Amino acid sequence: MSVFCDVQQAAPVAVFKLTQDFNNDQFPNKVNLGVGAYRTDEGKPWVLPVVKKVEKLIVHDDRLNHEYLPILGLPEFRSSSSKIVLGDDSPAIREDRVGGVQCLGGTGALKIGAEFLRRFYNGSNNTKTPVYVSAPTWENHNAVFSSAGFEDVRPYKYWDAEKRGLDLSGFLRDLESCPERSIFVLHACAHNPTGTDPSQEQWKQIAEVMMRRKLFAFFDSAYQGFASGNLDKDAWAVRYFVSMGIEMFCAQSFSKNFGLYNERVGNLTIVTRDADNLKRVLSQMEKIVRTTWSNPPSQGARIVAITLNSPELFSEWKDNVKTMADRVLLMRAQLKAKLQSLGTPGTWDHITDQIGMFSFTGLNSKQVEYMVKEKHVYLMASGRINMCGLTSKNIDYVAESIHEAVTTVQ
Repeated sequence: MSVFCDVQQAAPVAVFKLTQDFNNDQFPNKVNLGVGAYRTDEGKPWVLPVVKKVEKLIVHDDRLNHEYLPILGLPEFRSSSSKIVLGDDSPAIREDRVGGVQCLGGTGALKIGAEFLRRFYNGSNNTKTPVYVSAPTWENHNAVFSSAGFEDVRPYKYWDAEKRGLDLSGFLRDLESCPERSIFVLHACAHNPTGTDPSQEQWKQIAEVMMRRKLFAFFDSAYQGFASGNLDKDAWAVRYFVSMGIEMFCAQSFSKNFGLYNERVGNLTIVTRDADNLKRVLSQMEKIVRTTWSNPPSQGARIVAITLNSPELFSEWKDNVKTMADRVLLMRAQLKAKLQSLGTPGTWDHITDQIGMFSFTGLNSKQVEYMVKEKHVYLMASGRINMCGLTSKNIDYVAESIHEAVTTVQ
């Protein structure tokens, strides 16, 4: 008898199962709106031109080798990553109270941050400290904090299904009523899965309550630049929290805005009260990384670092990011217009009010099932779609399929 005979079969990861089902589908007009990756108008992956250019520079640089990086990662990657989210003129950076940890993608940054908080945050009760994630949120948020040892991962109100927008009053009520020193996972921009972000004034209200009630802010920044096409605009919330003197973590991913999905390039930016606190935090982060992946890989980090530290390449990268953001914005506008022209019941303003890669369509589970089984349009059970999956060739079919689902299935 095998020692593994009692291991239960785990349920497949939903988004990857959806892609597998799509790949197995032989229908000629099938559409994949599930996977969280950018696609061109031809439905193809896009290697950013600036990334191709930097890869060639790396290949021909005889000074580079394959020696281990420092445990915390490539120094120029860590510093430039923190600078891009906090801003060139960040007082926190000038005061030497900002540090970075190179991680395996945004997920790795969340994991390392969660491991640190579980060991050191809120004294002896750290495993029982509530961790709040938005309802709904990216599915990995719950799993990362639970697997790190937090016993109490709770939802906070975020999405108003009736208004198809932000439930600010519910959000603020949860901030006011939760235990002090609770941890809140916040989406820096382009909220996943809803695409609905607080306004700057709403962020100010959120920050005020969090600071007054001593709540810990853990930002997840996976879409800087990708959301609006403007790096500074997409980092506004994070920078505002720092300007208010709030200590925080920010998990950064460069999968989307650099197109480096399989390189797993991430950074955990840490903002502390002073330089001494930072030094001690980083010393413990080093211990956690050492027993997790020991040393990070270099290729993706070098691509990002070289790009961010060259004025010419940085400018080209911003243009590349804006190209992606503009295509998403165009698809939003066209989908909304087509649904309105079809006379699809309900309001569809939320399609253009939302921002970033994903849109929460408002389709219910039965309508989603109809879309997948009858129309071969693949989307998440929540009704979330990836706007990058829309192209000039399939948008009419998708709009007509949504119209049919809404008018046929209640």
